[in-house]
Amino acid sequence: MANKHRAGRISELFERFSEPLSRARASMQPEPVRVERIDVHHREEREAVTDHVSWPLRVAAAWSWRLLVLVAALLVVGYGISLLTIILIPVLLALLFAVLLDPINRFLRMKIAMPRAAAAAVSLLVGVGIVVGLVSLASSQIMAQFEDLVAKASDGLDRTVQWLTEGPLQIQLDSVQQYVSGLTEEIFGFIQSNSQQLASGAMSITTTVGNVLTGTLVSLFVLFFFLKDGRQIWLWFVRLMPKAARVPVHESAIRGWVTLGAYARTQILVAALDAFGIGLGAFLLGVPLAIPLAVLVFIGSFVPIVGAFVTGSIAVLVALVDQGLWTAFIMLIVILAVQQIEGNLLQPWLMSNAVSLHPVAVLLAVMAGSFLFGIPGALFAVPVVAFINTSVLYLYGYDKFPELAKNANRPGGPPGNLSEQIMATYAPNVKRTNPELEPAELSTGSKEPGFRGSIDTVDEGERMQSEEGAAQFSRGAVAGAKHPTDNSDDVPGDADGSENGESTARD
Repeated sequence: MANKHRAGRISELFERFSEPLSRARASMQPEPVRVERIDVHHREEREAVTDHVSWPLRVAAAWSWRLLVLVAALLVVGYGISLLTIILIPVLLALLFAVLLDPINRFLRMKIAMPRAAAAAVSLLVGVGIVVGLVSLASSQIMAQFEDLVAKASDGLDRTVQWLTEGPLQIQLDSVQQYVSGLTEEIFGFIQSNSQQLASGAMSITTTVGNVLTGTLVSLFVLFFFLKDGRQIWLWFVRLMPKAARVPVHESAIRGWVTLGAYARTQILVAALDAFGIGLGAFLLGVPLAIPLAVLVFIGSFVPIVGAFVTGSIAVLVALVDQGLWTAFIMLIVILAVQQIEGNLLQPWLMSNAVSLHPVAVLLAVMAGSFLFGIPGALFAVPVVAFINTSVLYLYGYDKFPELAKNANRPGGPPGNLSEQIMATYAPNVKRTNPELEPAELSTGSKEPGFRGSIDTVDEGERMQSEEGAAQFSRGAVAGAKHPTDNSDDVPGDADGSENGESTARD
């Protein structure tokens, strides 16, 4: 009993002292803090992350993906062009010849009053006659002097062998003959071991000749219609554009066409001067095949900077075979002198008003074109770049030919009548209407809101919009650009403003 009483007493004392301690411990604990849920997808938090990216890095990233997209688009376009070269090359050749033959075509139609088809046919025959005449002249000279050149080459080889055996080298004749016979055996062995590859190469040459003949026929066919209906073909492309883009595209293409014509005529002049200089040097030195070499240099000079030098090197080889080392060395000096005159005098003087491209840009364009598309790329690189340069400058408000804005006889027709020209391209029985209305709603005639009447009725508002667009671009052009404009060139098959009026009346 005494032990139970003692245990109860201790328990009572413990509870009495523990109660204040529990209250003190409870008073010392902090109150719970309310925590809000953080939304990781909140807009402000996402924008705060971009604040940690520097502005130059953002600009670099924006430029990077745009450049990647642009390079991808260019690769796709280049791949498509490589697949369509059999069509594009004849069309581009026809376009260049249309630029050159357009003055003759315009003269026949305007001065002699020949029909379009007859004038185009006569112009085409004149161009073909000039090309055939040059080729026949060169080929006849080659056939007349080929045997003599082969004989001189054989004699030159014999003199080389004699110099090796009797000259300062004192090489044994047996060693030279053994080397020559071994080289001959290797050549015949190579031909026998690679007969299948050579046969396939011969087949590919046959295919290439067939492609060249096909491309020539296509080029002549397209050239005829460029000369006959060039403006109508161009206006068909223009009318596919939205109305707001028709005037800028048309005006910029006119400037590009003038630049293309100036380039073609200037390049012909430069090529003729190169051919005359190198051909005259070969004639004075007594080098055979002077006329064929001049024709070859003339053709090669259409590839700027490098064309005349590469084709002129053939004249050095012919001089080496026929006349010897010193004549070949003098011929090389003549070619280098002609190249220096062309590069430092003719090109800056004549080409500055034609294309306004820096020589570095010309060289890079030729190299890129030849690397991507071979010889055709080297031939068309500069005119394509010149056309794009002039057209894009106009779209940005810099007119290289500000006088075209007021020239009624300019290529592409007089200023301000683009709408009339587009209307004239439709057939007479075509009616302008609203495609959103039912045909039954249009049967009431011009009282319906969508009916616009005959296609020959020109919308006055659209005409004024065309004139205002041309005037706006003319005001934004650079007034200080003073370049001569040759009105003899035109959109392929184009005539002056009076003839355009005749076309409008016809429809």
